[in-house]
Amino acid sequence: MALFRYLTGYLDDFFKVRNSALLLTGARQTGKTFAIRQLGQKFTSFIEINFLESPAAINIFKNVNSAEEILLRISAFTNQPLIKNNTLIFFDEVQECEDIITAIKFLVDDGKYHYALSGSLLGVEIKDVRSIPVGYMSIKEVYPLDFEEFIINLGVSDRILDHLKGCWKEIRPVDYTIHDKLLSLYRLYTVVGGMPAAVAEYINTNDIRLVSEVQQDIVTLYRKDISKYAEKDKLKIKEIFDLIPSELDAKNKRFILKSLNQHAKFERYQNDFLWLKNAGVAIPVYNLEEPKMPLKLAETRNLFKLFSNDVGLLTVQYANGIQLKLLSGEIDINYGAVYENVVAQELLCHGYNPYYYNSKRMGEVDFVISSTKPLPIEVKSGKDYERHNALNNLLECKEFEIEIAYVLSNGNIRKKGKIIYMPIYMTMFIKQSKIENGIYKIDLSNLQ
Repeated sequence: MALFRYLTGYLDDFFKVRNSALLLTGARQTGKTFAIRQLGQKFTSFIEINFLESPAAINIFKNVNSAEEILLRISAFTNQPLIKNNTLIFFDEVQECEDIITAIKFLVDDGKYHYALSGSLLGVEIKDVRSIPVGYMSIKEVYPLDFEEFIINLGVSDRILDHLKGCWKEIRPVDYTIHDKLLSLYRLYTVVGGMPAAVAEYINTNDIRLVSEVQQDIVTLYRKDISKYAEKDKLKIKEIFDLIPSELDAKNKRFILKSLNQHAKFERYQNDFLWLKNAGVAIPVYNLEEPKMPLKLAETRNLFKLFSNDVGLLTVQYANGIQLKLLSGEIDINYGAVYENVVAQELLCHGYNPYYYNSKRMGEVDFVISSTKPLPIEVKSGKDYERHNALNNLLECKEFEIEIAYVLSNGNIRKKGKIIYMPIYMTMFIKQSKIENGIYKIDLSNLQ
């Protein structure tokens, strides 16, 4: 089934305003191929070449010197028409074809047809992609469905979304009936997650057991891909991947290297963590030495939390029965790790690079993101969400110039001093501001 994705609108507009090729990248099973196939239906001719399913297609790009030669081989390989200005040629699983990078330069320069590519960074096989000169190819990272997309697909109306957005902007309480329903939907999202196949399975069947089977298949696929694509240290990478759920369930949620080896040093494992990050299956959230702008300069690379790329894949790896306990809201469940995982993936999906802050003097704050000033975010899963000593310490420190902070919890909206208390589901509205009109013309009348 076709799910609602904001990605669809992005794809619809892309070739209307750009002449470059488009690469969709990210973890497997996030919906890249399906999205491009949907886009292909809007062209008179759509050609799809999958290098994993058809390894012989790699020869199309061997020892070629021109776009004309490549297009001749594509035409012979697919036996499909090439219609000038109305053909989308889709290269899938491009990590299997190193020569595609050089070929794209030829094809974009030729300018007769449109080109879309898709590839997973599992194994980081397409290392040279990001070195393509500006103008030849744009890269779009694809993530699982975020919470807003999830509830839209479940049937939440525009009227309800408008009410929620209004409450977010005006800092006023959400209608309590709507609030309770949204908390239930949020708990459902922690179980189903945002992988398109899992969401579609839930919509079709409402059967959590079948959803879990889909999720387990994806986890198994990720582990197989580590074996296939990781050039070295496959066992270490698998071990790190498998430890994500238990490390997040620990008291401080920070990834402890001693869980891997009593004498483990970060330098020995650094590339393995980066491999999982670049593969799109894990989200490292680094510690800040101090919450000052720019945050990137204050990050501590050897202290981090490691989240799953999808909360549904996280919860399915916990002990049997946790899904039903999460759905029923049982109080003995540790929602902290689960809630924080959703917030981490939502912030990443919405264009932020999330950090956390921890110091012996101040305490620990769950997330810090870059706004005009540092913006701290606390995630509270229990009833005592107004207890946040570390956050209070940050706000009282004039050196950090923090103007506002969010506390995300099961409570409703209200503001107290610099702190805005928001329902946990309001994370869907923490997004980077977009420039609506980028035209700026300067007056040079006195300089000419």
